[in-house]
Amino acid sequence: MSFQLSDEQRAVRDVVREFGENEIRPVAREHDEEKKYPHELVQKAATYDLVAPGIPEEYGGAGMDMLTEAVVTEELWRADAGIGSAIGSRGFGTSMIRKFGDEWMREEWLPKVAAGDAATCSCISEPAHGSNVAGIETRAERDGDDYVLNGTKMWITNGTVADVAVVMAKTSPDAGHRGITAFLVPTDADGFSATKIDNKLGIRASDLAEVVLDDVRVPAENVIGAVDEGFYQLMNFFADGRTSVAAQAVGVAQAAVDAAAEYANEREQGGQKIAEYQAIRHKIADMATDVEAARSLVYRAATHVENGDDDTAARFASMAKLFASERAVEVADEGIQVHGGAGFVTDHPAERFYRDARITKIYEGTSEIQKNIIADRVL
Repeated sequence: MSFQLSDEQRAVRDVVREFGENEIRPVAREHDEEKKYPHELVQKAATYDLVAPGIPEEYGGAGMDMLTEAVVTEELWRADAGIGSAIGSRGFGTSMIRKFGDEWMREEWLPKVAAGDAATCSCISEPAHGSNVAGIETRAERDGDDYVLNGTKMWITNGTVADVAVVMAKTSPDAGHRGITAFLVPTDADGFSATKIDNKLGIRASDLAEVVLDDVRVPAENVIGAVDEGFYQLMNFFADGRTSVAAQAVGVAQAAVDAAAEYANEREQGGQKIAEYQAIRHKIADMATDVEAARSLVYRAATHVENGDDDTAARFASMAKLFASERAVEVADEGIQVHGGAGFVTDHPAERFYRDARITKIYEGTSEIQKNIIADRVL
């Protein structure tokens, strides 16, 4: 099986790279330091079909396959992880709507998201429940023709900018993972409130929030898929999400390699460019090799996901996510080392790459969770 990019995919990569260099990089530091959400850049990205590019063409999207989406994600994060995250996450939850939602949900929300006119969020994690989805405590109780939702969600990307949320809640509280249901919840509903979390280590241009659901009432028709099937529906997208995070890790790691190489070719020490010292050359060689290995694994995972090889896709997605995220942090760390003291201050982006890379080892399942998944499929 080949994991080389097609001519069309390389053309997409070139477009995203140009967008990143011309539009994102010049303002990356500003958005990071001011923790500013890039509303205008999201709109520009939408004109290039870079917002939720997997949305089918019939709903106004680009209809990209998983590998092409991974290429888009990598290039956005190569330009800047925070802004790349803001653009790349605009459609969080749309996969659930696309696959399990009613047609009215798709017609109402997918075109708006693809056009950059609306954002979605996916409300899963809670203050006491991250990796353990089955343990969520948010409740949804039937009341006539409605459901009433109560609970708190934590670490919600797009929480304060989303127009609609996909909320996972317990409809059969004593049934564990068998009692979870997905709901489509407009964020302007009474009782829905989001508080921005802005003391993040990295990806500061993206939006993160705590979401509180206080007697939020939604019609029963807002159930996505079937009652008590939410966990099983969610499992359809774990491989997609982990492959996407792996692509993010490759992007920020490549940025670290680029910056280290550029600095090494400029910085002089002992009467020569530091790029001429073997110690520096070997560091950059190792960094570049790690990134290329991670990229190959991401492409392989994306191809399996696209082909619908469920068990194989899950295994390779976890491998890609584990390897790429771990290497990204190591590569970014070495990038700082190449810069020396200059890498420890904000005059250069090296320290930002390190801060941004760190999240890829945590969300969409920690490295430890990925190892469990891989071991389950190997042993």
